[in-house]
Amino acid sequence: MISSISWVPKGASKPVPSAADPPSKEEIEEIKKAALLGKGFDVESEEGNEDDDEDMTAVDESTEQPDEIEQAIGAANALGKVSTKKTSGGSSSFSDIADGLDELNMDDYDDEDDDIDIFGSGLGDTFYPSNELDPYLKDKGDDEDSEELEDIMIKADDAVLVSTRNEDDMSYLDVWIIEDPDGDSNAYVHHDILIPAFPLCTAWLDCPIKGGEKGNFIAVGSMEPSIEIWDLDIVDEVQPSLILGGYSEKKKKKKGKKTEKSIKYKKDSHTGAVLSLAWNKGFRNILASASADKLVKVWDVATGDCKLTMNHHTDKVQAVAWNHHEHEVLLSGSFDHTVVMRDGRKPTHTGFKWLVGADVESLAWDPHDQHSFVVSLENGTILGFDIRTAASNSSTELKPTFTIHAHDKAVCAISYNPLVPNLIATGSEDKMVKLWDLSNNQPSCLASQNRKAGAVFALSFLEDCPFLLALGGSKGKLELWDTLSDATISKRYGKYARQDKAPAST
Repeated sequence: MISSISWVPKGASKPVPSAADPPSKEEIEEIKKAALLGKGFDVESEEGNEDDDEDMTAVDESTEQPDEIEQAIGAANALGKVSTKKTSGGSSSFSDIADGLDELNMDDYDDEDDDIDIFGSGLGDTFYPSNELDPYLKDKGDDEDSEELEDIMIKADDAVLVSTRNEDDMSYLDVWIIEDPDGDSNAYVHHDILIPAFPLCTAWLDCPIKGGEKGNFIAVGSMEPSIEIWDLDIVDEVQPSLILGGYSEKKKKKKGKKTEKSIKYKKDSHTGAVLSLAWNKGFRNILASASADKLVKVWDVATGDCKLTMNHHTDKVQAVAWNHHEHEVLLSGSFDHTVVMRDGRKPTHTGFKWLVGADVESLAWDPHDQHSFVVSLENGTILGFDIRTAASNSSTELKPTFTIHAHDKAVCAISYNPLVPNLIATGSEDKMVKLWDLSNNQPSCLASQNRKAGAVFALSFLEDCPFLLALGGSKGKLELWDTLSDATISKRYGKYARQDKAPAST
């Protein structure tokens, strides 16, 4: 499945990404320890711990490892270039080996054919003291180098996005290149990054956590309480550039018929899965996170510290977003059926609260209007709100400006079009993707399609090519929809496309 999508702004990626340094033995051991820690093993005593539902027994090197241990260290072994092959029967039969030798006909190996001239003749067989002096090999090498460089190069006109994918109990960040995003788009995975836990959300950020003026990073929230930040300009990277929070110790020990759990977290860490992330474009070192532990946190990625923890929700916090215009204003939505707005300039203020009728799935600020936002719910409903109607009295019931019964199942994703005011896309577990016009708070559905992505968990308009919509879901395939190919969209918004492509006046 694809669980999240984040666009990378044009020009943010290096034209030629760097190759990662091979991991040292110490780094590989640290990766293995982290994997074992996530599985609940005491890495200090090197003793396996037992779960209530599973009976873990010790095994020697000659037997196959238990599934939990194998899954925990499998990724680390792969990073250490460890390769293991298993046969269905455990070993090859002698008859198979004999058949293979007969086919090679090794007995007649030394018998040479008299008709073959071993040494050859002619200019084509001229001897060169080294490969560097051989023009044929030299030219071939140059061609291969140029082809490899072209394969890895990210061109100025390419669109780049990052999606999170889970497949066969393995999780990845896929870095996609979309060639000719304004025309016949061709999408392929430029490189991927193996990540240790099931991913749930991402946020792109350019804060230079490694020095310099800017960077190209992706923050990843997962089923673990930590937030990993990966450098997208490095290929074959094995460790994140920064980890915010997470476990410091995790043990499970069985005493008699009871299992005792001992879990310790790093300072200011979340204690549940990280469900949503939001980068602050106004304050580039600031990242907000929402978690199943009912908390919202604000992090300084430059220092790796948590600057603020907010506990204004009473259930899992599913979504969080910064206002595009007032960068200190933060919005969060929860399974407690509320949406809360807090202002960082007034940390003692409890904020403003809106009641909604179901679990919050997603929310988004309007990039064209600083006062408006939309919320999608588990029951298929989309609500619009205007913050100017808010009052400090949290008991006051604040009415939405509009309500849409948009889908038959949960609406997992919302995206505002960055170019066209009042145009949004919604994606749902009912497998449908819909485009809406919200003008005058009287929503109308403009287009509806099943894009064959399965249940839709993530979608986003491309900022640099605003009518291209990327989406992913339960089928694990990235889908691209050129929304201008729809007659209604083209007729109504074609003028915006022409303005976007017009050259700037001098």
